[in-house]
Parts: sequence; structure tokens; C-alpha cells
Amino acid sequence: MTPTAVDDALTRALREEWARVVASLARRFHDLDTAEDAAAEAFAVAVERWPHDGVPVNPGAWLTTTATRKAIDRIRREARREEKYEEAIRLRDDDPAPPRGAVEDDRLRLIFTCCHPALSPEARIGLTLRLVGGLTVAEIARAFLVQEATMGQRLTRAKAKIKAAAIPYRVPAEADLPARIDGVLTVLFLVFNEGYLASGPSSDPVRADLTGEAIRLARLVRDLCPTGETTGLLALMLLTEARRPARVSATGELVTLAEQDRGAWDRDLIAEGHALVRGTIADVAAGGPPPGRYQLLAAVNAVHTYAREAGETDWAQIATLYDRLVRVDPSPVVALNRAVALAEVVGPEVALAVVDGLPLESYHAFHATRAELLRRLGRSAQAREAYDRAIALAGNTAEAAYLARRRAQLGR
Repeated sequence: MTPTAVDDALTRALREEWARVVASLARRFHDLDTAEDAAAEAFAVAVERWPHDGVPVNPGAWLTTTATRKAIDRIRREARREEKYEEAIRLRDDDPAPPRGAVEDDRLRLIFTCCHPALSPEARIGLTLRLVGGLTVAEIARAFLVQEATMGQRLTRAKAKIKAAAIPYRVPAEADLPARIDGVLTVLFLVFNEGYLASGPSSDPVRADLTGEAIRLARLVRDLCPTGETTGLLALMLLTEARRPARVSATGELVTLAEQDRGAWDRDLIAEGHALVRGTIADVAAGGPPPGRYQLLAAVNAVHTYAREAGETDWAQIATLYDRLVRVDPSPVVALNRAVALAEVVGPEVALAVVDGLPLESYHAFHATRAELLRRLGRSAQAREAYDRAIALAGNTAEAAYLARRRAQLGR
């Protein structure tokens, strides 16, 4: 195996196994710092050895075993009482299987643990993205539109609170699941988004490992708690993932929805997503709760994927769905997406007036949207400035390449 091949295989293996190793250690040692630090030590050993020895046949087992030994060594080094030393020996020799409850998957269990109500919503989401999604602090900070140092402090405080409050590492009881679901859905949505539009400058533009893991966990959550919103989130992910094969060009540039080869879309995922959306609509019509955020976003994507060509897209219906969504989730980002639909229905001038009033100066999509609207209005100088700002803030390499091409076209 060549050095480059080893490096690529190493990167893939580490990405895929991070959440499994951390989740396994968190369940076993009941301490997030121990789990994360031991996993990091094991991964450092892998980075040192695997390029020379080759990637093991079972990378996950190798990493978990190495990390477990590192954790036990850490406990022994830091032990101040004989009981801790004896616990380390017991964990090494005969670790009993934990009792199983509603959540059978280690990674899903870790998500529910990180999403404990004692933590703030920001801490729950950030901690889960770090430990389950394997995102860097910088990537999480971009998702929250905050500085990296700020996010680092949030994560440190969250882990300290878990330890100080002795928050248990256990499966939530069935009765506790509904109260914990919203935080979990938010986390899975952010993990999926990071995979679909990866923000790291050295990362692949699209990380199928993250989107695939988010979908897998979303299926488990829906099985546990089959509500309209858990179904809506799964449908949203499937309909978005279906377009992934057409999302990036052969030259590494983002391909917009309007320009994508719809023949390359995954029709099986689209059919499954459409069926889920129809099911949620039927439930609402039968007297169920009104649709929430993910059901409405799934419906928007159903409209997009129903159109055989971009010109057939029912933008009026999409605008109506965003009108409902902005009442459910009145966030600036939702308002920005609504403005995109308005531009297709009533024109770019009305949409630009909406966009200009949004507090999203640090969000690259805000400037990219402004650039496109200004371009359509013939205000090229202002469009160039907006493209420049969008390119500077874009963390995704494929998106930055697309924006640079659009800006260059103005010069011609």
C-alpha cells in the first residue's frame, strides 16, 4: 500500500470509528473526559503506527482496545484511593455488560446522555457534535456562528457540569424519551448538515460518513419515538441525501439544485422520503398535531424532488411552506431561506429588502444570497462585494469554488 493510500485509509477509518470508540468508553467508564482523552490517545497511536504497519483488518476493535487500555492506565495513574485501582483492574479483567434499556445503540445512548436537560441547549448540541459527530471545535463554532474560543469554553463547561452534577450515563426511561427527543433531533440535523456541507478547509466537500450516520441514528430515534417530527427529520435527511451524487462536480465545485443532473438522484431514497411526507400529511389531516419544523422542511424538499426539471418547481407552494415554517421557527436563517423562495415568486427586489434586514453578517449564505439577488438586479459592483464576503466566510471548498466562479463571471 502506498503512503497516500495509507493516509486516505487512515483518515476514513478514524472518521468512521471516532463516535463508536468514544461512545463505548463513555458507557464503560462513565466519564466524558476519560472517554474523549483516551480515544484521542488511541487515535494518536494509530496515526503513528498505521502508516508503517498498515490499517488493521478491524480498525474499530483495535482503536477500542487501545483506548480502553489508555483509559485504564489513566485511571491507575490518577487514582488516589485503592478503590479506583481495584475498579481499573475489574474493568480490565471482567467488565460486565451493562443493562439494556430503550436505547440499544452506544452512540444513540451517548446522544441522549449529552442531551440531558440539566445542560443548556447550546451545550447539549455542541457536546454531542463533538463526541458523537467527531466534529472539531472549529466546525462546531461555524455551525453556531460563534468564535472557536467561545465554543471551546462551552464544551469545557458542559463536561465539567456533567462531572460536578454526577449526571448519570444511563439509558433514558421510556417515559423520559418525549422530553429528550427535541434536543436529539436538533443534534442529528446539525450532524447531517455538517456532512452535507462540510465546513473544514481540509475536509471533503461532502462527508458521506456523517450523513450516513445521522440517517442511521434518525431511523433508530424514529423507531423509539415515532412522532411526526422524528418522521419529518428522517424524510428530510433522505430527500436531501438523495441529491448527494449530483451535488459536487468532477472538478470539485458545488452544483446548485437548479443545475443538478436529476437523473443522478437516488430515486429509492426519494420514494421513501415522499412516502414518509405523505404519511405525516395524512396524520395531520386526520386530526394530529400541526406540522413542526422538520415536517415542513421535509415538505419543502419533497416539492423540490417532485419536479422533473428545475423549471417545474412549484415555488409558490414552497413559499407557502416557508410562511408556515417562519411562524414555527422564526429564526433569521429560516427567514433567509424564505426570501429565496420569495425571489422566485414576487421578484428579487422584494426578497433583497427582506434579506437586508436580517442579522446574519457572519453567515456566508447570507452574503451568497445577497450576491445572487444583486446580480439579478444588475447591481454588479455590490454583487462582487457580497461574493467576496461570502467566499471569505465559506468553509466548504466546493461552495467557495462555486462562488468564485460566479464572481468571475461578473467581470466578463
